[in-house]
Amino acid sequence: MSSLARRRRRAFDIWPGFVDALTSLIMVMIFVLLIFAIGQFVLSDTLAGKNKALDALNAQVAELARTLSLSEEQKHTLDARVAELSASLGSTQAERDKLGSDLALANAQAASLTADIAALNELKIQLEAEVASLATALDTTRGDLVKQTELGNSATAQVELLNRQMAAIREQLAKLEAALGVAKQDLAGKDAKLADLGQRLNIALANRVGELERYRSEFFGKLREALGNRSDVQVVGDRFIVPTDILFESGSAELGAPAQARLESLADTVREVSAEIPSSIDWVLRIDGHTDKRPIHTDRFPSNWELSTARAVAIVKYLVVQGIPAHRLSANGFGQFQPIDPADTPDAYARNRRIELQLTNR
Repeated sequence: MSSLARRRRRAFDIWPGFVDALTSLIMVMIFVLLIFAIGQFVLSDTLAGKNKALDALNAQVAELARTLSLSEEQKHTLDARVAELSASLGSTQAERDKLGSDLALANAQAASLTADIAALNELKIQLEAEVASLATALDTTRGDLVKQTELGNSATAQVELLNRQMAAIREQLAKLEAALGVAKQDLAGKDAKLADLGQRLNIALANRVGELERYRSEFFGKLREALGNRSDVQVVGDRFIVPTDILFESGSAELGAPAQARLESLADTVREVSAEIPSSIDWVLRIDGHTDKRPIHTDRFPSNWELSTARAVAIVKYLVVQGIPAHRLSANGFGQFQPIDPADTPDAYARNRRIELQLTNR
């Protein structure tokens, strides 16, 4: 009886140890499964981040393609503008002004195209850096996936998709680089065309100046004859200099009868010469008033500025009355600030008191 009781007690003593061992084994399995679940979650989160980065990169590539399309449209616009400038270069002064403005616009567009190309180059460099970074991350991900092959075929399919997307991006970058090369060649061609256009414009301007020079010489010769070949009337360069003393009293801007008679001869000369000047030359007769350095302070003329300007305006108004078109005349006053003789002598003062006539382009 005592022996049977001892055998039953020994059986009961083994059972708790077996339960403890089984419990420990279950806990170890749960821990392993938990580690596996955490690893799968981390890998899924990493792949989701890579997908977002690829979406952002695709958006940047699309924006880059749109910018390149705008640059090509600007290039076509520039081609049309250069062709228009080349066709319209030439015969009249108005066409010369339009050509100059169009040339400035073409230069601005060329500068804008250069800036766009520089921006595209910078963006290309940024994309290449991002592609290199993404390739590094992809290599790391591929290594992790190789170590954790138990995650299944889904991760492998995602890696293949990333590889295809990377290949597409590299192809787009190659096309972009080729397009940038073409744009740079086109810009170099436009620069050469603009340089040639500028040279042709300078030649056209020189021809205009040469044409007007012949009429200016004829005008000065006839004007000298009309004023009686006076010794104090001079031709200096492109200017005809008349002393104000033969036209105005001291400190006055009123034209007397003798002055009006001389200006009538001037008006006849202007009409005669202007009839010979071709309509393609946009000329103007400048009337510049100058005084000596002695100051003047009156109610009408507070300074020599007002006196010199009033004298030039009086001559212009008289010529308009004599039938000279107002748009062919210009009145300017310089006071005492452009002397031809800086000495403080009566003779120097007399030389500095003058009216200058200049037949020039507008």
